[in-house]
Amino acid sequence: MYSGHIREPTIILEAIASYDLWVWHAFFGMPGSHNDINVLERSFIFSELAQGRAPPVNYTVNGHGYTMGYYLADGIYPKWRTFEKTIPSPRGNKNKYFAKAQESARKDVERAFGVLQQRFTIIRGPSRMFKVSELTTIMKACVILHNMIIEDERDDGDNLNFEYDQLDDLPELSRDHTTEFMDFIERHLHIRDRSAHHQLQEDLIEHQWLLYSQE
Repeated sequence: MYSGHIREPTIILEAIASYDLWVWHAFFGMPGSHNDINVLERSFIFSELAQGRAPPVNYTVNGHGYTMGYYLADGIYPKWRTFEKTIPSPRGNKNKYFAKAQESARKDVERAFGVLQQRFTIIRGPSRMFKVSELTTIMKACVILHNMIIEDERDDGDNLNFEYDQLDDLPELSRDHTTEFMDFIERHLHIRDRSAHHQLQEDLIEHQWLLYSQE
């Protein structure tokens, strides 16, 4: 499932992790020949949001209100309002500080991958001729056990939810031009709004700089 050699076939695990290494979302099963964009198109990480069933999110940054959460991502991801990327070759102190903070926080998911592989040797080595369905079960079990360890180490006793996606579990939505379908399209376009992505980034830059200046 993981290999240090590019020529060896691999299977991709897409995961979303927070600063405490808790894995909130995992999508496993696509060949390693795919890139992050291909995986994103198959994963239904935003399906609940596009179908209007996601929990409400409301926050204010730099005086502007937002109703949709976002994830820290690297440069290959598209400029959607649900992704916040670093600034390549940043100029000026504000942009440089923001890029440094974003890249530092984004390391959490890499740390989560590293801890996951350290704890479970079975996902670090060769697949040993397992079928993909068996590898999927193994990966799911390891992620759940990993979260159980993280939860046991917590002090606040938060009731957290883990979301695991498989290729066979992708939700189906009727393509008939119903009100539900048209609302889905509108929300999907809302997620992909590039202008909102840039506005959020500008607000976060100002917000981070304000926090830095107050230290």
